[in-house]
Amino acid sequence: MGSGKRSLTTAAVALVCAVTVLSAPGMAYASPAKPAPSPTPTPTPTPSASAGSSGAASGDGTDLEAVRLKLDKLYREAATATEAYNAAEEKTEKQSAQVVELAREIVKGQARLEALEDRAGAAARAQYRGGGLPPEARLWLSDNPQEYLEGAGRVRQGEHAASGLLAEMARTQKDLAQYTKDASAQWQHLEDNRKKKAAAKKKIKERIAAAEKLESQLEKDEKKRLAKLEEDAAYKAQTAWLSSGILKEINGRASAQGRKAVEYATAQIGKPYEWGAEGPKTYDCSGLTSQAWASAGRTIPRTSQEQWKQLPHVAVEDMRPGDLIIYFDDATHVGMYIGNGAIVHAPRPGRTVTIAGAGSMPILGVVRPDK
Repeated sequence: MGSGKRSLTTAAVALVCAVTVLSAPGMAYASPAKPAPSPTPTPTPTPSASAGSSGAASGDGTDLEAVRLKLDKLYREAATATEAYNAAEEKTEKQSAQVVELAREIVKGQARLEALEDRAGAAARAQYRGGGLPPEARLWLSDNPQEYLEGAGRVRQGEHAASGLLAEMARTQKDLAQYTKDASAQWQHLEDNRKKKAAAKKKIKERIAAAEKLESQLEKDEKKRLAKLEEDAAYKAQTAWLSSGILKEINGRASAQGRKAVEYATAQIGKPYEWGAEGPKTYDCSGLTSQAWASAGRTIPRTSQEQWKQLPHVAVEDMRPGDLIIYFDDATHVGMYIGNGAIVHAPRPGRTVTIAGAGSMPILGVVRPDK
């Protein structure tokens, strides 16, 4: 085997080896008459304030509000990083599959090229054995001129076949070179996305650790009052949303697939949030919605940002149970509308899948997976 063969086979083998927020649903969401109790609402404002250098809060409500804003900022940053991680993870899986497939094509192409070379070698040896004299001399020396002429015809056919064989070898070599080039490019993309995943993972862990440290500095009664502040912020946002009269316009009925998606999502209530998780024991926000729709027979993008980009948009007043509400200007959170002004969602680290008011966070828009 030549050095070119060895390098292609080695590359193929190397590639293969390397790849080897409110508590319960009900009329509380449709009416702002009283807040529904919850330990996990998400506040509307995007904070710019910090909780101070120590991060600890005194007994004063203003300090606790600063802590709430600081926590919200940290968890929002963690959510943004989680979306980046999920996107890189999805791309990495696809690119890994492409690299493996290209490696297989290289191995198959190499085997084909070797078979073609063997055939070409056999043809060359046969031609050598029959050569040495010009055609006129071989005709004159032949005992059977007719047989010679028939043989000469076969020789011409063989020459045409040899020419085709060489052309096929050239095409195979060209394909092998292209497969190798494509595999190299995909490998580079794969490495780039692995780096993005690692950077996003680091940021997620840093933000969550900072938030947990800040919360750990609070006294028990301060944590209770902080939870009340979070609840009040979510209730205030939901009340403002309902006060617009929007719920009177929302009367769409779920499709058959939408009902199945809602049934799946609500069956996960109480399971912990975990960034990057798609179930069945833990979920992040887009992991929950993508798996819910997968259970209904519809494959949708993995991340909330891609759900927003790729799925058909519908007006808020036209939404129906099963539709996905995308939150925040950067589309970094998603919940599933379940009717009566409520969503089911996986809120953030330290929380569980729960029911929340659909307007308790800033709505970017609504998408419909089965439109």
